[in-house]
Amino acid sequence: MRARFRAMTATPLLVLENVDKHFGDLHVLHDINLSVQRGEVVVVIGPSGSGKSTLCRAINRLETIDSGTIRIDGEPLPAEGRGLARLRSDIGMVFQAFNLFSHRTVLDNVTLGPTKVLRRPKAEARARGMELLERVRIAEQANKYPAQLSGGQQQRVAIARALAMNPKVIMFDEPTSALDPEMVQEVLDVMTDLAQEGMTMVVVTHEMGFARRAANRVVFMADGQIVEENSPEVFFTTPESDRARDFLSKILTH
Repeated sequence: MRARFRAMTATPLLVLENVDKHFGDLHVLHDINLSVQRGEVVVVIGPSGSGKSTLCRAINRLETIDSGTIRIDGEPLPAEGRGLARLRSDIGMVFQAFNLFSHRTVLDNVTLGPTKVLRRPKAEARARGMELLERVRIAEQANKYPAQLSGGQQQRVAIARALAMNPKVIMFDEPTSALDPEMVQEVLDVMTDLAQEGMTMVVVTHEMGFARRAANRVVFMADGQIVEENSPEVFFTTPESDRARDFLSKILTH
């Protein structure tokens, strides 16, 4: 059994300090302070428009921040250039949409990053790609094209593609929200396996069952702020804030 809410004693892998972000007059991230330890699974939940996805995208600098700092493994996230590309390779990203290349096979989608960005030999990348497709339970689809796969299968390919870059942390931005209900569990099962294997993960999701089962820590956001964070046991049974209690009373009754 994984430790649920581990003591924050080691040097964090990911650190956000006083991060602010505006879209015009809208303050979407307000003084965000968050640390993620190696091997920790942090699930970020909250109402729509609370800043969860923007937080996820800011960590990978798909969104720039107005102020504050973001550090990966002790290094500040660069603004641009090769340094940013290098650090981005340490941050895997799985989106709501699968973003696979439709004209490439499943295996080619997984091996493109390692061969083009990491300069891995093609044979090595393909062997590793097959291992990862096996890991996400979809190796038999290696030579098919994305359009031949279900949504759940495509999302598992996207996870394998992120893993192929050997990231230090993987960001999941609502990875099941675009899936039909019967496909959600197959993706969550793969994510649960990764959590149990010790992958560092930051997961934005509305899947409360996954948060209870796989998270070390739940971070609740509302109105661009982190309102509270705690272990799943504490958060779901005795939330500290009125805002979290109101949110849970609505989402857990559906």
